[in-house]
Amino acid sequence: MPMSEILILGIIIIAVLAFFNREWIKNRFFPNEKRNYTIDDQFNSDKRDREKEIDHLLSKMGKNGINDLSAKDRKRLDELSRK
Repeated sequence: MPMSEILILGIIIIAVLAFFNREWIKNRFFPNEKRNYTIDDQFNSDKRDREKEIDHLLSKMGKNGINDLSAKDRKRLDELSRK
């Protein structure tokens, strides 16, 4: 077998192995950051997300107050303020 055929065969074998092991490769080299979260970490992360969303909605209100928000935004702000 010439060297170029061996090289092509090697590339094909590596591609097939990578395809069948893609989940392992993904988890090994690109781990889920939230996988190691404790309950407190998750709570704090969710709280920060809620606060960011509330801040965004409040900044949307601008000068005209609540009238600048759509009905959907008002409902979401009400839901977030109750948590």
